[in-house]
Amino acid sequence: MTEIAIVILNWNTRDYLEKFLPVLIENSKGEGNKIYVADNGSEDDSVEFMKANYPDIHLIEFEKNYGFTGGYNKALEQIEAKYYLLLNSDIEVTPNWLEPLRNLMDKDQSIGACMPKIRAYHNPSYFEYAGAAGGFIDKYGFPFCRGRIMDVFEEDYGQYDVESEIFWATGACMMVRAKAFHETGRFDEDFFAHMEEIDLCWRMKNRGYKIMYTFKSVVYHIGGGTLPNESPFKLFLNYRNNLFLLTKNLPSNYLSSILRKRFFFDFLSAMVYLLKGELKKVNSVLKAYSQSRKIHKKMKDKRSFFEEKQDSLHEEIFKGSIIFNFFFKRRKRFKKLKFYCNQ
Repeated sequence: MTEIAIVILNWNTRDYLEKFLPVLIENSKGEGNKIYVADNGSEDDSVEFMKANYPDIHLIEFEKNYGFTGGYNKALEQIEAKYYLLLNSDIEVTPNWLEPLRNLMDKDQSIGACMPKIRAYHNPSYFEYAGAAGGFIDKYGFPFCRGRIMDVFEEDYGQYDVESEIFWATGACMMVRAKAFHETGRFDEDFFAHMEEIDLCWRMKNRGYKIMYTFKSVVYHIGGGTLPNESPFKLFLNYRNNLFLLTKNLPSNYLSSILRKRFFFDFLSAMVYLLKGELKKVNSVLKAYSQSRKIHKKMKDKRSFFEEKQDSLHEEIFKGSIIFNFFFKRRKRFKKLKFYCNQ
């Protein structure tokens, strides 16, 4: 059986495959490592490029785009491995990037997933948006990272060079224990894309698994390779999926009060978009709430048996509001937060 299955889910990113696959192959040699490319119904020449240039890399083809969630679920059910390494096509790996991740997982069977340090490809001394030095959320569901809060990115000077437990590992580069992935129900395909990895990590934590970060592995991420940051569809997915995330995973005694307060935050953001004349973004927020309401019961029905035994928030959830801290208290760096790991 394959030890580490490195799986790239590709959708119309042929140029990234051409640019980054040679580096990945060179830096991922080792017995038990195998690279897969799962093509999510690309409309460019990604499949033809792979067949012509990399016939030895196992190619999985889908007839349409199943999103991040469905694409990975369908790909991973075809792969037998101890660990899955989910990797975006727009990431450049570095020498010895795999071993620290493998070593971390091998030494502690309670670790469900882990991630490396993620720096920005175009600004390599700084952390990158999707993951940075480990992911967290506040109690209202807003994600942030060590090294990146909102749109403020820290320069990496080693301030987060410690292996530590986090709340979520980024789907851009994430090693997952295959047993834990399938045991916790895989990715939720109702998410389609965005925040599905936070949902997966939360479910893992509810079942007693740990999510970890190691600074000993470093990769560089371009970001926005599939959906640009300003895409109204991406904004819609982020708002809607965040509501899914809270509805599915919050302890019962927190659920109603936090969802009410979350509505207030989202209403304010919609008003800001309206004042700026960004009507497509206003529509994204409204559409997110409309869809969330339609399947609210379905999401509540997905609440895990193990979650119902939780009566408090995990330690890695910030008990304040990251938005209030950022905009009103001007705490724009992780170490400025009054958080358990900063004490």
